[in-house]
Amino acid sequence: MIKQQNSKQYDLEERTLNFAKRVRLFVVKFPKTISNIEDGKQLVRSSGSVGANYIEANESLSKKDFVMRIKICRKEAKESRYWLLLIEPLEENRKEKDELLQEAMELTKIFGSIVEKSRV
Repeated sequence: MIKQQNSKQYDLEERTLNFAKRVRLFVVKFPKTISNIEDGKQLVRSSGSVGANYIEANESLSKKDFVMRIKICRKEAKESRYWLLLIEPLEENRKEKDELLQEAMELTKIFGSIVEKSRV
């Protein structure tokens, strides 16, 4: 039973890593306006922070520490969505932006659910 729990853990680690990688590939494609450059920097930071904090949560020393780090994951996923909303991609990259927005929203919901289940 524990093994199955761990495999789910690693699936989410991989998912957050893939999200950060996809964001980085997306950022290099959009127009280099001053606002897109600055928003892109913030997006890269927040998207990478989702996975980094999830890894930290998996190594937490207490339940309280775990919950706090999962809350940070949720916050960073929300922040990633915010920066994605601000960025104006080229027309051919709009579908990719929508997919990243969807993934950020799904990650936010997943981490919110983990927080709720951890309170029990």
